[in-house]
Amino acid sequence: MVQENIEIYGARVHNLKNIDVVIPRDQLVVITGLSGSGKSSLAFDTIYAEGQRRYVESLSAYARQFLGQMEKPDVDRIEGLSPAISIDQKSTSRNPRSTVGTITEIYDYFRLLFARVGQPHCPEHGIPIRSQTIPQMVDRIIELPERSRIQVIAPLVKGRKGEHQKKLQEIRKEGFVRVRVDGEIRDLSEEIQLEKNKKHTIEVIVDRLILKEGIETRLTDSLEIALQLSDGDVLIDVIGEQELKFSQNYACPECGFSMDELTPRMFSFNNPFGACPTCDGLGTRMEIDPQLVVNDPHKSLREGALGFWSSEKRTYYFQMLTSFCKAQKIDMDCPYEDLPAADKKKILYGSKQKFLFEYESESGFSHRKEVTFEGLIPQLKRRHRETNSDMARDYIEGYMVEKECSTCNGDRLRQESLHVLINQQNITALTRLSIQQAHQFFTQLQLTEKEYQIARLVLREIKSRLQFLIDVGLDYLTLHRAAATLSGGEAQRIRLATQIGSSLMGVLYILDEPSIGLHQRDNARLIATMEKMRDLGNTLIVVEHDEDTMRAADYLIDVGPGAGVHGGQIIAIGTPEEVMKHPKSLTGQYLSRRKEIPIPEQRRKPNGKWLEIVGAAENNLKNVHAKVPLGLFTCVTGVSGSGKSTLVNEILLKALSRHLYRSKVTPGKYRNIKGLEHIDKVIDINQAPIGRTPRSNPATYTGVFDDIRSVFASTPEAKVRGYQKGRFSFNVKGGRCEACRGDGIIKIEMHFLPDVYVPCEECNGKRYNRDTLQIKYKGKTIADVLDLTVEDALVFFEAIPRINRKLQTLVDVGLGYVKLGQPATTLSGGEAQRVKLASELYKRSTGRTLYILDEPTTGLHMEDVARLLKVLERLVESGESVLVIEHNLDVIKTADHVIDLGPEGGTGGGMIVAEGTPEQIIQVAESHTGHFLAPVLASNQPELVK
Repeated sequence: MVQENIEIYGARVHNLKNIDVVIPRDQLVVITGLSGSGKSSLAFDTIYAEGQRRYVESLSAYARQFLGQMEKPDVDRIEGLSPAISIDQKSTSRNPRSTVGTITEIYDYFRLLFARVGQPHCPEHGIPIRSQTIPQMVDRIIELPERSRIQVIAPLVKGRKGEHQKKLQEIRKEGFVRVRVDGEIRDLSEEIQLEKNKKHTIEVIVDRLILKEGIETRLTDSLEIALQLSDGDVLIDVIGEQELKFSQNYACPECGFSMDELTPRMFSFNNPFGACPTCDGLGTRMEIDPQLVVNDPHKSLREGALGFWSSEKRTYYFQMLTSFCKAQKIDMDCPYEDLPAADKKKILYGSKQKFLFEYESESGFSHRKEVTFEGLIPQLKRRHRETNSDMARDYIEGYMVEKECSTCNGDRLRQESLHVLINQQNITALTRLSIQQAHQFFTQLQLTEKEYQIARLVLREIKSRLQFLIDVGLDYLTLHRAAATLSGGEAQRIRLATQIGSSLMGVLYILDEPSIGLHQRDNARLIATMEKMRDLGNTLIVVEHDEDTMRAADYLIDVGPGAGVHGGQIIAIGTPEEVMKHPKSLTGQYLSRRKEIPIPEQRRKPNGKWLEIVGAAENNLKNVHAKVPLGLFTCVTGVSGSGKSTLVNEILLKALSRHLYRSKVTPGKYRNIKGLEHIDKVIDINQAPIGRTPRSNPATYTGVFDDIRSVFASTPEAKVRGYQKGRFSFNVKGGRCEACRGDGIIKIEMHFLPDVYVPCEECNGKRYNRDTLQIKYKGKTIADVLDLTVEDALVFFEAIPRINRKLQTLVDVGLGYVKLGQPATTLSGGEAQRVKLASELYKRSTGRTLYILDEPTTGLHMEDVARLLKVLERLVESGESVLVIEHNLDVIKTADHVIDLGPEGGTGGGMIVAEGTPEQIIQVAESHTGHFLAPVLASNQPELVK
């Protein structure tokens, strides 16, 4: 009999306080609560971890060595578990070769479709390529100059791994004398040994001829033999000149251009047979940026305008530049920016005109010679290509940026593959369509009866997978988009769409905030998708703060009451209606509207200073002119894929970074940015980790650990022993435990079992050696202090203002529950973002700083959002400017100024639909944001004030 519930008894993982909880199976269950209250500890670290561990343990020892094992969670027992699948936000591929098409596997079906029903075309003439007859091949070869020496070659093996001894033996028996192996001609009488694990190309030399009158018959016979050997392909090697390719399958009747038989690998940019040879299938290349090589355009060439050639005035290259400028009459004392464009071009790209170069060698002798001027950019390219020094190569790469490949124009594939068409579209053109447009293309695709029979199953798979992506609100994405550019929410919804396609039953799915980055308009589709998975007979446990998702849940679990040590308990459990009635549930209070984030009574007026982005045209932006008021709280919103991140992160942030800090990032396309003189600092507060190793923690990131180490170094005992501040660092020798090198833990490799981390026996996990731990401040060692929560540390260091001030900012952003020494790798994206925000809060205000935050409410409960808004208000009140990308209505309703992009996502977006105060946004009928914002604002209408 199938158990109806998942029952957890005595869960104590992380901050869970020995809780018991019963979760109904085959339901949509939402776990919510304050950030750090224990939601993820219950869902992922307890339920998922145990489900995964049991599944892996059921496999053989051989299989387990590849899958690894999970540690048993700290729980008494769990009953009623199904096989568990985790759909979290940490699975975005950072591989530059990964695209939306490859991770969804839709691109694999595209490749198969084009290989089976694609029509090859000639790149030069654009006409379909058809098969060639032997007489046509002979006529084309006879056109070559008389007395040309040629080899008739039959390709046998094309880029396949193996030793291929059987093939070689077969052609020996047939009487052939020579083969070309990987480009090298070998005699078949010798022993040919090939490496088994490398790809090889083997071609039989069928005949060697000199073109002359009467050779046609012999040439025809040789071609017949070659075509028979190679299944219709033949190579004509015109010795010392060129190589012609002929095929009985595909060839252009005009120019003779021919193509190999169509295979799926021809359309793979991850395979050398399909990838563009210039960029190796990446679609981009590192190129020298002319703007980066000009160190300071206000300086003259003699003063050092060109950074690379001005470190020492008497260097060889600077002397050459001086001689060249003298010969070309270029003024070396004129500011670089005022030089004529023709002179700048000569300096950067060189000149073929010879000139007399006079220079002095290191030995002091003068030399004169006639040379041409290579130019700065060609010289840097050459040195980057030729150098064997990693240091030199890295230095030159500082002057390079990633640009679209000029050969394939970012399409990643070789030209032959790009000229195979279906309905006049090549494979890359289809991947550049939005998912909605691609679905429409395949729905309306017209094929012949024969083509339809071949492609029927492939087309069905493509259309169903595209529909799943539309269902989870990703219709605006393109299959060409790099996976590394996806947000955590987008990556998670892609995995969700993939799971729908599997149509599994009886599975336990655990999701981590799937609504991240999703506009309210698209929430309904996401919820419908999750309900569809539930109706198939699966259990969905969703960690979520989104109000719509909580209201749609069959079962709601509220974890709390606080965060960290103050959480870990089940506060309320039941249907959403039952949780709303619970007096102690914070979530219930917000859902029932007993508690709300207030709308500000007054809105600030613009002070006349604006940051204007003129002509923004990157990705889907349609020549946008956006005005960001300074000194206010501005929110950029719009449906998913409307262009928010492109406008703010790709254009504004990168342009400001380049202007203020000479950053080497390349902004997206725009014409101009006005008002830069009003900004002297830009702070990007994103959700990237604050550190990638356990050595990084909130104390080190915010800088408060430096102050704490100073306190310990100033104690009488430390002074007596001569201990300096560095003694109390776990990153350097001296005070740290050398057995674990300051990690506090030691990794033990277990071969077939997972690696085990055990506390260091020498220091018992304290990171420091015995002598360092003898120094105490107010009865606590430095290790004890790192183990304190921020709240406890605030009380402990209340007498030290510089420490107290920094710790208070962490409490203000809602991180009082985090331990000072908590490894950065264990912090969520939202927590990392708030640590960054806290590290900026205690700094002195300049009144000219722009803070940019990308969806700061990620992972935040409504109560946490209220606390975050107070912090942002503090920044604005101090005269700073805050720019936030956000969908959260509580954030939008409190903003002074809103820029709403849309009206749709992808190609249907990229325009400003509405801008102004939230009250002005709701007046615009085309604004989806205004539609959802109107009911929220109905209760209160704030007045505008200065």
